[in-house]
Amino acid sequence: MPRAKRGFKARRRRNRVFQWAQGFSAGRGRLYGPAREAVHKAWSYAYVGRKLRKRDFRRLWIARISAGARSLGVNYSRLIAALKGANITLDRKILADLAVRDFAGFKAVLSAAGVELRPNIFASA
Repeated sequence: MPRAKRGFKARRRRNRVFQWAQGFSAGRGRLYGPAREAVHKAWSYAYVGRKLRKRDFRRLWIARISAGARSLGVNYSRLIAALKGANITLDRKILADLAVRDFAGFKAVLSAAGVELRPNIFASA
């Protein structure tokens, strides 16, 4: 019986895996088996990384909002409660951007929410 070498479909599948494995070192980029494993592992890491990025950015935004709020004498949880009570629906990304780039606007949002502003005498301005 002649030897079956698979042919077009299998070669196309292998070449696709090698395309995805471009830049991987040693056998992980040159041998089909290790390349396939490395590609699948990379995909799973990429999926998890997309979720972690959202978590990391939320933590960063909360830290920036908290720093801005504390410089005005209010803590983060009281600020968020006041914003919800005043029905102001700015998300944390926008609030953090205001706290960093437009502090006067951030202050205006806080006063619109009815937060009592007491500038922190220890904050360096």
